[in-house]
Amino acid sequence: MSSGKVLLGVVAGVAIGAALGVLFAPDKGWNTRKRISKKGEDLADDLREKFDEFLDSISVKVDEVKEEVADISKKTKPRANAAKKEVKTAKA
Repeated sequence: MSSGKVLLGVVAGVAIGAALGVLFAPDKGWNTRKRISKKGEDLADDLREKFDEFLDSISVKVDEVKEEVADISKKTKPRANAAKKEVKTAKA
């Protein structure tokens, strides 16, 4: 989770730096607004891409955990059944 926060911080810092650079650059107003708009679109695209990558990585982790739980369940189920049988025979 911390790497996601770091990545988001870096992307936000780059976007803010680019916006400030464009704002302080000596250029016509309409050209400056165009550049800011373009940078905003680029940033939004980058954020969408990073968010999709983050969701994909989370999905992979969830699938891995599901597989591990299924493996553990397969391994422990026969032991649990054997223990139940022992308890039943001990009661009888």
